[in-house]
Amino acid sequence: MPLAIAFDNSYARLPPRFYERVRPEPAPSPGLLVLNTTLAAELGLDPEALASPEGVAALSGAAVPEGADPIALAYAGHQFGHFVPALGDGRALLLGELIARDGRRLDLQLKGSGRTAFSRRGDGKAAVGPVLREYLISEAMAAFGIPTTRSLAAVATGETVLRERPLPGAVLTRVATSHVRVGTFQYFAHRSDVDGVRRLADYVIERLYPDISGSDAPYAALFESVVQRQARLIALWLSVGFIHGVMNTDNMAISGETIDYGPCAFLDAYEPNLALSSIDRQGRYAYGRQPQIAQWNLARLGECLLPLLSDDRDKAVEIVVERLSGFAGKFESAYFGRFLEKLGIAQERSGDRELVTELLSLMQVGKADFTLTFRRLANLTDPDADTEAFLSLFGGNAGLEPWLTNWRARLATGGRSPAESAAAMRAINPAVIPRNHQVEKALDAIIDGSDGAPYVRLLQAVTRPFEDRPEDADLALPPRPEDRVMATFCGT
Repeated sequence: MPLAIAFDNSYARLPPRFYERVRPEPAPSPGLLVLNTTLAAELGLDPEALASPEGVAALSGAAVPEGADPIALAYAGHQFGHFVPALGDGRALLLGELIARDGRRLDLQLKGSGRTAFSRRGDGKAAVGPVLREYLISEAMAAFGIPTTRSLAAVATGETVLRERPLPGAVLTRVATSHVRVGTFQYFAHRSDVDGVRRLADYVIERLYPDISGSDAPYAALFESVVQRQARLIALWLSVGFIHGVMNTDNMAISGETIDYGPCAFLDAYEPNLALSSIDRQGRYAYGRQPQIAQWNLARLGECLLPLLSDDRDKAVEIVVERLSGFAGKFESAYFGRFLEKLGIAQERSGDRELVTELLSLMQVGKADFTLTFRRLANLTDPDADTEAFLSLFGGNAGLEPWLTNWRARLATGGRSPAESAAAMRAINPAVIPRNHQVEKALDAIIDGSDGAPYVRLLQAVTRPFEDRPEDADLALPPRPEDRVMATFCGT
């Protein structure tokens, strides 16, 4: 009997031009790779049922759960600055929506389940490496407290997909607050389908921003709300050294969640201009450029909303420009607020931002490891603490001493004891992140050696990122020069 899930599929009740109905391609020999039992319980799903043959069949596309209404969503997008009018879910389908235990409406999507109407020349399939990569990194981001899509399960399909070489196939079951993107609005705006833009905006307001539904200017309020969420999201990305790698408008979710973990990476040494994605040859989506790109993407959303904002185009443009101009202030407030927390400072005062910028400058010059710098700094809240391990990250740079003196003096005015400051810093600065080289090693062990132990160990560590566990000490270290990942790759 097929798995039954209490779906309530609101997006599938929109007009047919918003999607294409599609059936997943049956996986020939599905096998469970990893199941997120904690998330399953939060969703009100039975982990044992999901791990059963019927559950694995549903998670692989071999069977469609009762109540599902599989659809591939239509959207367009700017890819590396170039507009593509028709993209859509080329290797994914929305099984349906469910209501979690906390009342949230969430999408349940299969990624890698076969061709759709939007696949173009692709096979619609996914290889096991990208699937397990997204599972691991999205769950790490959730553990960091960063808004993100989640991963419920990864299932091997038992078939081979052809990429640079033959690879085992897999399907990811992704959970999201919504899969509506900036590119979804662009799809209708490009076709001069104002009714489509309006219906989509009304849907997004009702589902994602219900607090603005009674606004006198709901579409302007929607745009401002999306600007606010994106500003905060990008600030959080930067606070953990995250590089998305492919910030196309079709990869910016209106919900404010991180979505699509293709060629993403994390900083080792602090390099603001670092871009590791193999397809980002010009560094458009480098770590330090992500705020500007987010604002550019939001401008594209604003263009789509113009007909809804005013019948007077000049007035509509004025509304967009005014709301968009607030992005920089919102981002800076979120960015410095987060980085000051990383420094143990709870309430911002005049001069605090200079502490952040001075430290980052020292890190860049000293090629200091981003994650370890902030984690080890928590050991130095006591003025008598040994600074050797911290200074070693900067090559023993004695120029750090004045900064440390100023930072400790500022902490002393914050009303916390050194121990309290240290505890607060350890609660926000991860000890372990998905280091690029460790991710690649874990995936290679599965693909080339059928050894899942390194992956399981890394997954357990990055989903408990604020714990100092001696057995995971090697996972916290930056790579040796010969182990450093020089490029990351998209899974298509």
